[in-house]
Amino acid sequence: MNIAWLWNALMFLVVLLVQALVLNHIHLFDCATPFLYVYMVLLFRRNYPKWAILLLSFVMGLCVDVFSNTPGMASGAMTFIGLLQPYLLLLFVNRDSPDDLQPSMKSLGVAKFVYFTVILTFVYCLLFFTLETFTFFNWLQWIECVGGSTAISVALILVVENFRKR
Repeated sequence: MNIAWLWNALMFLVVLLVQALVLNHIHLFDCATPFLYVYMVLLFRRNYPKWAILLLSFVMGLCVDVFSNTPGMASGAMTFIGLLQPYLLLLFVNRDSPDDLQPSMKSLGVAKFVYFTVILTFVYCLLFFTLETFTFFNWLQWIECVGGSTAISVALILVVENFRKR
């Protein structure tokens, strides 16, 4: 077995446990919930098979759904950002970069990685909270949840990425 695969599986288990045991119980101002597990989709390498990204994103979302009691919302949103990730990564990567490039602050640069993280996290939060409310009756709270959760999730992902690169 490949060491990198084992490391990623262990990292996913740790992120899943942190999300289920700690972060799911944090609701800042009754609207902002941090979603750290989105970080796992950000880390897929440049030429990783697209079918594998979709499958692993769905499995990650399904695990989060099971532990968070959110039936299908996380798996649907994670599958969608798993679909977007390879195409969005191509926008931020130079053409002459290596084929097995893993997105990080070091490989993309800080500004590109922040934009990449903000876009994918925003799309995830937009889809997640749209599926959760399934109505636009209380659209102000929906906007607060999407904006607040995106901001706190991006901040948390950038902190973890800063520690990971050291």
